[in-house]
Amino acid sequence: MVDYVSANGINMAYRFDGPTDAPVLMLSNSLMSTHRMWDPQMTAFCAHYRVLRYDTRGHGATETTEGPYSIDLLARDAEALIEVLGVGPVHFLGLSMGGMIAQRLAVNRPNLVLSLSLCDTASEMPTLAMWNDRIATANAKGVEGLLPGTIKRWFTPGFIERSPAAVGFVEGMIRDTGAPGYIGCASAVRDMSQTDILKDIHAPTLVLVGAEDPACTPAQAMVLHENIQGSRHVVLEDAAHLANIEKPHEFNEAILGFLADVG
Repeated sequence: MVDYVSANGINMAYRFDGPTDAPVLMLSNSLMSTHRMWDPQMTAFCAHYRVLRYDTRGHGATETTEGPYSIDLLARDAEALIEVLGVGPVHFLGLSMGGMIAQRLAVNRPNLVLSLSLCDTASEMPTLAMWNDRIATANAKGVEGLLPGTIKRWFTPGFIERSPAAVGFVEGMIRDTGAPGYIGCASAVRDMSQTDILKDIHAPTLVLVGAEDPACTPAQAMVLHENIQGSRHVVLEDAAHLANIEKPHEFNEAILGFLADVG
């Protein structure tokens, strides 16, 4: 069950799992998902960390406000949540949109970040027309109109065929995302331009990407790796965008190995 707190002027849904005396690992979800996307990580992560999950503005049980949003706004939401809960500094892990939020948070408030794990994410997202088309589809048909293409980007064909339960769970999160929340956050992703700030990230950083990710590609991950000094780079084979769900064991090992080295 989630708890609620007022942070940055909105009602935010969050939950803690794991030992209360362990370091805090904060997880930030992708577009059209909720804190539940991290379920495959919880057993492994909670063995070592107090895990803080939350629903991004416009998603899950967190309040939806009028859009468009910006990545800076979403980062300030995360910042406010850390401060209201009194848990900083945290190890911050974000996938896709969550990784975009992580980049901005690490630059805006480096004192709140012990480490960054940037997973299947990017510092810029092509193209304006593509995102405008997706927003138009959400306006006309709701997020249901985006579902088939999204699943094909998020998972490899083999995983879709052999793991119908996992795919169905993700389809449920997509369907439960309201069009206004999607449009607000999609506008933030569309308008993001953060490559110029990567040089200002000084927290220990892991850049992880699925080798078959067509949404935030290995080439985009390489931009992050090459521009964040001292970052570690990991590619998970036979995984697409939601690598944490498609390859949970390998994903968990990569994250925990990195965090163990950070200390």
